[in-house]
Amino acid sequence: MPKWLHTVSHFQFMQNNPKWPVDKTNLTYAFPKNYSETYVSPVVRAFNTWAAASGYFTFSRVDDFANADLKISFERGNHGDGSPFDGPSGVLAHAFSPTDGRLHFDADENWSVGPEPVPDTIDLQSVALHEIGHLLGLAHSEDENAAMWSSFPVGSLKGLNSDDIQGIKALYIVT
Repeated sequence: MPKWLHTVSHFQFMQNNPKWPVDKTNLTYAFPKNYSETYVSPVVRAFNTWAAASGYFTFSRVDDFANADLKISFERGNHGDGSPFDGPSGVLAHAFSPTDGRLHFDADENWSVGPEPVPDTIDLQSVALHEIGHLLGLAHSEDENAAMWSSFPVGSLKGLNSDDIQGIKALYIVT
C-alpha cells in the first residue's frame, strides 16, 4: 500500500486579496535619513530572503523616502497612522497591505540584530520577515512555524517556511 504525504496549506491572504500590480515586481524601499545601519541591515536581509523565496519580487533600497514603494520606520506611541504602539511588549510592529507600503516597528521594543537568538530581546530580522509578508499581501498563517504566524516568542529567531513560500507564490501565481 503506498504511503501518502498529507499536506495542508495554512497561509492566508489579506481581506480582498490586495496585491501589487503585475508590472510592479521591483519594489523600492527606504528608511528615513540618519537611520543606523545596525537596524537597517536586518531589514535588508529580510527583503533579500523574500526576494529569493518568492521567485517574483526584487527589492531595491533608495534614498528617496517620500517616493519609495515601501517606507520603513521605527515609531513610538501614537504616530499618526491610526494604530498606536503600546510600548515594550505587546505589538512589535505593523505593516499595511499593498499598495500602501508602510512598515512601522515599535521603537520601544528591545530589538536584537544578531545572527543568534538573544534572551529577552525581539529579533528584528524575524519580525521584518513577517511584516514584509503583510506588505506583499499575506495575512497571518495558521501554521505556528511560519514567519506569518500571528505571534513571535521573545528570544527566538524565525525564518520563512514552506507555508510562507507557498502563500506568496499562490497570491502572485508563481510556478
